[in-house]
Amino acid sequence: MADKKAVKRPDNQRKIFVLDTSVILYDHSAVNSFKEHDVAVPIQVLEELDNFKNGNETRNFEARSFFRMIDRLSGQLLISEWIPLNGAGSGKFKIALDELPAGLNAEKIFGSAKFDHRILNSALVLKEQHPEQRVVLVSKDIGLRLKAKSLDLQAEDYETGKVKNVDELYTGRTLCRNFPAPLLEQVRAGAAASQELLQNLPATNANHFYILKSGRKGLNAFFSVSDGMLLPVQNRQAFKISPKNPEQAFAMHALLDPALKLVTIQGNAGTGKTLLALACALEQRKDFRQIYVTRPIVPLSNKDIGYLPGDIKSKVDPYMAPIWDNLRFIKEQFAAEDKMVYKIDELVSTDKITIAPLAFIRGRTLTKIFFIVDEAQNLTPHEVKTIISRAGEGTKIVFTGDIYQIDTPYLDTASNGLSYLIENAKHHPLYAHITLQKGERSELANVATELL
Repeated sequence: MADKKAVKRPDNQRKIFVLDTSVILYDHSAVNSFKEHDVAVPIQVLEELDNFKNGNETRNFEARSFFRMIDRLSGQLLISEWIPLNGAGSGKFKIALDELPAGLNAEKIFGSAKFDHRILNSALVLKEQHPEQRVVLVSKDIGLRLKAKSLDLQAEDYETGKVKNVDELYTGRTLCRNFPAPLLEQVRAGAAASQELLQNLPATNANHFYILKSGRKGLNAFFSVSDGMLLPVQNRQAFKISPKNPEQAFAMHALLDPALKLVTIQGNAGTGKTLLALACALEQRKDFRQIYVTRPIVPLSNKDIGYLPGDIKSKVDPYMAPIWDNLRFIKEQFAAEDKMVYKIDELVSTDKITIAPLAFIRGRTLTKIFFIVDEAQNLTPHEVKTIISRAGEGTKIVFTGDIYQIDTPYLDTASNGLSYLIENAKHHPLYAHITLQKGERSELANVATELL
């Protein structure tokens, strides 16, 4: 039985972090994230990862990468014993074997049907074997963390890559009230930004949008950190799609600006994220070799799409339907122009526009591609990094999503890839972001966002 009267250990004491499968599938290099502390991975995690090693999804990549990394790390050493991690000042690593604790037994308490309970036992054994160290279970699974705490075992989420305060996440725009009228006219005229003008603007260390108000007068503007210019944002049309509010005008400005190679658009359902991105991509179709529109597949009840009937096209089409709906809406704007409708259909039939799940595009080098990743909140930070690292010359990448509507297990508003990208890329000169808040789908749709 665990001694609940044990002396409280100091916070700077060396710890043993026990990682479960969810952490490895989120970040295969997680064992290197704990500085001078030791890291143990229960042997049951290896068995679970072995079931994920085949396939083209990110979790399959993470499983394979973890196996390769541990194989390189161990060399000729046995990983059932503590071995040093890479780097000076790092802790040690081992695979914790399937042993039973002398005291509390998670399998007896919760049942023996789940690997999770054997993982808990591995952590309890380490706690008994190393009373001089604090043992902490690290898991993305809230339920497992609560079970651990009920067994007097410390547990925490994997924090690497998490945004500290989502409520203060960068929005990409600022409302400036009582803006000096002479400076407002200076911006409207397109004059170079003076020192006085810049002193009246917050956030001039990033590409940023402004709603400038001076009495009854107002102006939408964009500050380019590369050239120090503050220029008016016009209501531009793209493939007969026009902005319905200042936020959408900002989004279209970023999407149509060739100097901005990386764009994120975050917002609730119905704010027009995907429609605007697709329309702006079509508007610039002659500037790019191809238009890729993709989204991660998150199956219902987290079952693989292999469970669905039909061929591969039949399996994935339901997940891509929202993108096809947006393309159909754009085609409807040209109902009276048969030639343009035919042109859009031709773009699809010749693969000038490719609409496919993200797993189908994985591994390609994206050269001169307008690449739209929809539902990006369902990606991990590592997935987002991998996608951007595929960008070749002349490519523009757009991530759209709603960080409050996450379907992927073990991701939340703070740990998903879209939040991570917004937080970490906000000062880069090639990047722009805008958060859309006003729904434009219909008045009825806004009821759900505002009241329910």
